[in-house]
Amino acid sequence: MSTAAPADREKTGGPRSRKGAATRARLVKAAKAVFEEDGFLDARISDIAERASLSHGSFYHYFDSKEQIFREVAMNLADLLQSPLSTVVFDATSTATPADRIRQGSRQFLRNYQAEARIIGVIELVCRYDRELNLSRHEHLQEANPRVMRMIRQLQQRGHIDPALDPALALPALGAMMNRFAEMWFVQKLFDYEFEEGVEQLAKLFLNALQIKET
Repeated sequence: MSTAAPADREKTGGPRSRKGAATRARLVKAAKAVFEEDGFLDARISDIAERASLSHGSFYHYFDSKEQIFREVAMNLADLLQSPLSTVVFDATSTATPADRIRQGSRQFLRNYQAEARIIGVIELVCRYDRELNLSRHEHLQEANPRVMRMIRQLQQRGHIDPALDPALALPALGAMMNRFAEMWFVQKLFDYEFEEGVEQLAKLFLNALQIKET
């Protein structure tokens, strides 16, 4: 059964007021909780609307379908996981050494992943069979790459990072390493490390890959 709104429903293009934005955010928060509890396939729009204290019909004022709101939940989580790159690791205003920033960024990334492991597990599962969502998430993450790659090049010019590294290749490779490590640890629970030990080992791998020396 399709979860899309009726074809003749006129869309408003999303919330245009502070109240509308707050309502949309409430729906996304409710959807995240429902997807965590029920998974994607068993989650229902009526359950999301009820969790947000809205009518079933109100849902369609903001979203076309269950798939659309799930995609927004996934993009929000992608932003959260990627945020330490710009706010910690490549923060141009930071006075910490590159090594310390990488260590702190790794810690923040793992904390965020651990806290959101349940919904991330659902997202990763859906991405394995939903090519459209997988591509959308990839494109969404790509939007931040040019800025991060500029920061890597700046650190290369200052002698902090191996100048032979290609930022366009290194960034996705290191990101894949970090995400897969965290998924195996917090979602699949394939091993059990003391948290700070995991942080330290991941940071060392990151530092070694970029040829950054501890100072």
